[in-house]
Amino acid sequence: MYLNCKTFFSLRYGTMPAEMLIKKAAQLGITTLALTNINITSDAWEFVDLCRKHLIKPVLGVECRNQSTFCYLLLARDQEGWYHINRFLSDHLSREIPFPDRAPALPGTWAIYKWGAVPPALLLPHELLGVNPRDLNRFFRVDTLSIRHQLVIMHPVTFQDNDHYELHRVLRAIDQNILISQLEPHTTGTVHDQFVHPAKMVERFEQYPHIVSNTLRVLETCEVEMALQTPRNRKSFLGNVEEDRQLLRQLAYQGMEYRYGKDHAEASRRIEKELDIIAQQEFEAYFLITWDIIRYAQERQFFYVGRGSGANSIVAYCLKITDVDPIELNLFFERFLNPYRTSPPDFDIDFSWRDRDAIIRYVFDKYGDTHTALLGTVTTFQTNAIIREMGKVFGLPKKEIDQILENGFNIQLNEDHIQRKIQHFSGLMDQEKSFPNHLSIHAGGILISDAPIHQYCTTYLPPKGFSTAQLDMLQAERIGLYKFDILSQRGLGHIRDTIDIIRKNKQVDIDIHNVKAFTVDEKVKENLKKVNTIGCFYIESPGMRQLLQKLQCDNYLTLVAASSIIRPGVAQSGMMKQYIHSYRNPASVTYLHPVIEELLSDTFGIMVYQEDVIKVAHTYANMELADADSLRRAMAGKYRGTKDFEKIQERFFANCAQLGRPYEVSAEVWRQIASFANFSFSKAHSASFAVESYQSLYLKTYFPAEFMVAVINNFGGFYNRELYFRELKKTGVNIHPPCINNSDYPTNIKGQEVYVGLIHVEGLEQALAERILEERRQCGPYLHLEDFCSRISPGAEQLELLIRIGCFQFTGQTKKQLLWKSSLLVRQPGTAAVHNLSLFQPAAVNCELPELAYHQHEDAFDEIDLLGFPLASPFEVLNHDQSAYIPARDFHRYVNQPVTTLGYLVTTKTMRTVKGEPMCFGTFLDREGQFIDTVHFPDSLRQYPFQKGGFYILKGKAISEYNVITLEISQMKKIGYFEDKKF
Repeated sequence: MYLNCKTFFSLRYGTMPAEMLIKKAAQLGITTLALTNINITSDAWEFVDLCRKHLIKPVLGVECRNQSTFCYLLLARDQEGWYHINRFLSDHLSREIPFPDRAPALPGTWAIYKWGAVPPALLLPHELLGVNPRDLNRFFRVDTLSIRHQLVIMHPVTFQDNDHYELHRVLRAIDQNILISQLEPHTTGTVHDQFVHPAKMVERFEQYPHIVSNTLRVLETCEVEMALQTPRNRKSFLGNVEEDRQLLRQLAYQGMEYRYGKDHAEASRRIEKELDIIAQQEFEAYFLITWDIIRYAQERQFFYVGRGSGANSIVAYCLKITDVDPIELNLFFERFLNPYRTSPPDFDIDFSWRDRDAIIRYVFDKYGDTHTALLGTVTTFQTNAIIREMGKVFGLPKKEIDQILENGFNIQLNEDHIQRKIQHFSGLMDQEKSFPNHLSIHAGGILISDAPIHQYCTTYLPPKGFSTAQLDMLQAERIGLYKFDILSQRGLGHIRDTIDIIRKNKQVDIDIHNVKAFTVDEKVKENLKKVNTIGCFYIESPGMRQLLQKLQCDNYLTLVAASSIIRPGVAQSGMMKQYIHSYRNPASVTYLHPVIEELLSDTFGIMVYQEDVIKVAHTYANMELADADSLRRAMAGKYRGTKDFEKIQERFFANCAQLGRPYEVSAEVWRQIASFANFSFSKAHSASFAVESYQSLYLKTYFPAEFMVAVINNFGGFYNRELYFRELKKTGVNIHPPCINNSDYPTNIKGQEVYVGLIHVEGLEQALAERILEERRQCGPYLHLEDFCSRISPGAEQLELLIRIGCFQFTGQTKKQLLWKSSLLVRQPGTAAVHNLSLFQPAAVNCELPELAYHQHEDAFDEIDLLGFPLASPFEVLNHDQSAYIPARDFHRYVNQPVTTLGYLVTTKTMRTVKGEPMCFGTFLDREGQFIDTVHFPDSLRQYPFQKGGFYILKGKAISEYNVITLEISQMKKIGYFEDKKF
């Protein structure tokens, strides 16, 4: 009788999670339940799963609405009906067209209208009329027996109690962006839309038992046939599993020849072992689909990085899915795939943000929209957003909402009933964790299904333009759909664009996947040791540069370890400090057991990686590799508190006892494994990061200018673009301000000449910049200001920006002369320029100007205003006596002594002490372009806070840790460009 139930996935309408809906139904003895959310099917399979666990028969459907107007319910009678409902809903969502007044005759479905919406005589065989108990008073003199097969009970179930009905009204006001007092009744449910006991429902319809029986008959015709947790990804690449198997073997051995040479016994042994496990799991298609994506990327000269646990696979390495050699790093395939794993392996493939959409389009074209969709995700209401939205609904001014967010509710001091309501309703939403707000797109997941995707879910078309499933990752995995990860990363844009720029500027092609050659290159090793790493992926931050210096890192394996121990959990645990000490003093390391020394000598007895857990469990406790990986996953929290975890623990100690391991040592090994779980990190992940770091560093070493231009053009990295322009200047190029005849929209490099891109000019309209460049491309360079104004007809403000930033330096006239002249040339606002080719170019206007004063700082301040920084060194612009300050290169002479220096702020990082007090790490540049790293403890930070960017006089003590100098700041003062005062 309950064929119109909603969860909180009826977005900004329902208030119950599926679990609560089903538990309430079970408590009432309800045995059949239909889920009909509004225009969405996101939690359908969670609903089915929970219903089956509670011995309730699930029925799937949807409530179709045009905005707030109810159209009809659609119920699926079978799997075909569910497929057609998803197709119908997807079509209307994707095309953003309203639902028709009458539901189409979809195979395997029922369509149910509200009583009175359609005359009974006009109903088709698949159509029914829903009768709400409140409609019964309209049945006087209606012959319901003659239409008994067309009538069903339709009592909506939307919220759990009266309190949540009020929350429902708040959500409806949020959805419509109106005050709650402005809500119209037809846009909300009623307070009656809650569960009613089945006996009471039957009692209400006691005069119409045929309606009750017909409702039960209709529900009996509906069946959810699909099993859950059954693999539903595309099952073959070539159309035949055996052909897939042969192709994968062929590609693996071809790749082995490229990676290792023709004869390599260990590689061949590992390939055979992996192919056997892949065949057992029938995961060939997953490898081949990923390989095909990589193959397409290589054909298009798209740069990519395969990372994650897939780097444990030698087959993946030979297929060029990853560039991490699992033999070199002794990586275990079982960390990636083992006989106990039922889900497909998980490859993370990163592309440049410019290339990712082309890759996604290829996947959609290859496998078809019918079988392909981006994975969705659910954006939930966060506490601050809930309070802000509710504040608007209840009419609070922005200032009061901000005060609540900053200081909490102020109800005790003033009996503010509005604040009390907001606190109450936000508390109700916080109780239901992950209260959904709207659907979004997963960062990189793509679903490729064997059967049509609409067998499982509805899709919609967000602005990105790719069909997207109304499923998040957990819902998709519940039915056996596993994602392919096609991700984007700014760091890859650096590498990809550098390769293109080098090809154009130096006519050199680079095999960027030849990583082994990069790791042994002496110049690359020297740059790594000197931490000349600005712009390089993962190794440019102040923390990473300091760590690399402390480790004296100049090799691949040390960098892999650094990529792991830099992570916050490791650092906070004290393990990073212990690792550095052991690395610098290997003779002082004490190992728990000779086996541990044999296994972990590379990491000085410390389990740095998740793979170390597998290695120790396998060798020290004689556990099968697959069992050892289960232990690793258990330690990561997936099985903690379960009987499975207890069995693994028992097996570990039993095996240790059988091998005669000392109990005290085994207990300590187990303790370390358990504590390690809080910050475990895959060695394959670290190795993938290190590979990309080496690729970046190789390019920076041999093509530094081209590399830095690419970093600048990708607007990504740890630092702001000013530092990257400073780093570019160090390469010896000449950096010119934007120029209408030489600049492009991004920054460009031609030989040793770099022209800042028009994109960097603050306030310059993109449409105007593109028009300037297109006009130049079609009709040649601009001759002078008059020619430019004639051809482009810019507005006065935009022309002033171009003149002030230096776009007309080529004319030989000063900015003041050009600005004076521009007032005679600018057209009236709103008049468009029409370019006509003429035999006679406009003559230059000759203006007799008085001698105008010029100050050397003017250009720099124009650049600061329009670019955000001066192109010259800021220290050259600063009007301040800089002779008394100690440069960074001399800090080592003042260890544990006070130092006074002058720094130009680069970046800051705020953290909290164990007491919860804020402290800060600062990074500055000195006059010579060297970094100054500072630490500001809470007392110092309170007394001398940061005041945005610029120059700071810094006083503090020089502290040395493994020859890395940091200033502990005791005093700090910000100064301006023209401030020449002593501290």
